[in-house]
Amino acid sequence: MLLVMVPGVLAAMLGVMLSAWAFGMARRNGGWTDVFWTWGTGAVLAAAALFPVGDAAYEPRQWLVAAFMLIWGVRLGLYLTPRVAGHPEDIRYAAFRDGDPRTYPFRMLFVTLPQAPATALLAISVVLAAHRPEATLDLRDALGVAIFLIAIIGEGVSDNQMKEFRASPDNKGQVMDRGLWAWSRHPNYFFQWLGWMAYPAMALVPTQPVTWLSLTAPIVMYGLLRYVSGVPLLEQTMLKSRGDLFRAYQQRVSVFFPFPPRAR
Repeated sequence: MLLVMVPGVLAAMLGVMLSAWAFGMARRNGGWTDVFWTWGTGAVLAAAALFPVGDAAYEPRQWLVAAFMLIWGVRLGLYLTPRVAGHPEDIRYAAFRDGDPRTYPFRMLFVTLPQAPATALLAISVVLAAHRPEATLDLRDALGVAIFLIAIIGEGVSDNQMKEFRASPDNKGQVMDRGLWAWSRHPNYFFQWLGWMAYPAMALVPTQPVTWLSLTAPIVMYGLLRYVSGVPLLEQTMLKSRGDLFRAYQQRVSVFFPFPPRAR
């Protein structure tokens, strides 16, 4: 019964992403797609976590999961919003302007709208964690908190390290290979993925088949970040702009999961 909330999440996010498409068209910057998705996903999934089921009042676990989503959305949203507002359009979206300009709005629409069902899939894990039937918080919830905090801190540190690297004129044309970026070529993506592991940590009960669906969010996010919209596009860009420097970096450093760097 809990999963009946997923269509509601889908409907809400379709409205958010249509707004993102219209705003991006007006501002001539497809990067606003990411901004709207982040703020919208955080707010809509927090609401889904708090949505009452039957006659039960809000339980502590619902508030905890809603707080996870709001913290995630605010942190990432505050990072992305000024970046998109103050910088040229991301090359991932700028590439859609190539070719017939009359088809550009339709190409962007087909990029923007699929992010709504992605959020609906994430909702499965969030809802199952928020509505686990035990009324009081326990060690599994503590494990979820620990995973979430490690993820949020790690993602923030990764982003700040890259921001400081880019701000230094001495690093122009170089490859960031310090701090967390010496252990993973995409530590920000790794920690973003790790945060979604908090929900199965809280929800998964091996003897209850439906709770295995709580793995949906980390599986979806890993697929998107590692193979679709994250790692492949960024690595293609870095190979074009940094060439052999980035190839050497690829040979030394793990692509996603952090591991000690290989010897030069």
